[in-house]
Amino acid sequence: MTSPAIEYACELVSRRSVTPDDAGCQDWLAGKLAPLGFHIERMVTGGVSNLWARRGTAAPLVCFAGHTDVVPTGPLERWTNNPFEPTLRDGRLYGRGSADMKGSVAAFMAGVEDFLAAHPGHPGSIAWLITSDEEGPAVDGTVRVVERLAERGERLDYCIVGEPTCTKLFGDTLKNGRRGSLHGRLTVNGVQGHIAYPHLCKNPIHLAAPAIAEMAATVWDEGNEYFPATTWQISNIHGGTGATNVVPGHVDIVFNFRFSTASTVEGLRDRVHAILDRHGLDYALQWEVGAKPFLTPRGKLVDALAAAIRETVGIETELSTTGGTSDGRFIADICREVVEFGPVNKSIHRIDENVGVDELEQLAAIYRLTLEKLLHV
Repeated sequence: MTSPAIEYACELVSRRSVTPDDAGCQDWLAGKLAPLGFHIERMVTGGVSNLWARRGTAAPLVCFAGHTDVVPTGPLERWTNNPFEPTLRDGRLYGRGSADMKGSVAAFMAGVEDFLAAHPGHPGSIAWLITSDEEGPAVDGTVRVVERLAERGERLDYCIVGEPTCTKLFGDTLKNGRRGSLHGRLTVNGVQGHIAYPHLCKNPIHLAAPAIAEMAATVWDEGNEYFPATTWQISNIHGGTGATNVVPGHVDIVFNFRFSTASTVEGLRDRVHAILDRHGLDYALQWEVGAKPFLTPRGKLVDALAAAIRETVGIETELSTTGGTSDGRFIADICREVVEFGPVNKSIHRIDENVGVDELEQLAAIYRLTLEKLLHV
């Protein structure tokens, strides 16, 4: 016999829900949640399945958020077992999505069931926000649900996103924020010509080089208590016709800021333009905001979750804002406190993705304890 958390994780992993195909995962969740008293709403946009479920109308509202979609498997022949046939081996559950993040969704369910069995008349409200578009473009998933909730004035007080956050030991890390991502596509113009007659040309690579050096050396901010300093990195640069005797007419540069709450999109844009203008460049620059940063300082949610981790696994968790982006960036628009906590992330997106059986069982217990602390039962 296995625990509910393991049973539910196997149920979800067995569904081939590669982005944006939910493959019936949310139908299964709705079937479990409705008998527990949750009001179910399905929001399908752009071929993406989204689930919003709420139990209760009073404050505070505690939300569990996550995704049922998974990344592609990669070469099937490299997997020890079929990635969509959940396999228990040596104390671990193997299968695509076991760690990212069907295991957390299963632990949500097990933890909420235990909580409701013990506290059927609990104060406050509990909600679920689940999408099938987190691993993909993320344009018709959580962001659309958040927009719908905002339109009707429905706000969250606390939200736990089940992303795999731990690095070496289960319980060692929770994410209380994420950096923002700002992309720039820069074209610096020159004058094309024969490389043997440089006086008749303007080499855009040479012209751009001092500005590139200045931006690479710029300290954009010092970060803060929770975030490292903002970084600027070039990811792509291309100039030239392919010929060895032609000065190119332009050079294209793609760069990215990973920035903290110590900076703003507007401030970073203005500083880049000031550098380019100071170097007298003829340029065009297109901007794209990939994600806004968000931060939940130490407070009720961080303290409740940290205490639940301590009581369950006996370690002090560390706060972190490292890594890429998550759907927490959207939820932060309607929720004052958003954190991420889930299993060890070592195997996510890899061949033979797996999660510890004990991790999922402890995770369910941590989610239940956190609910009890936040709803004061």
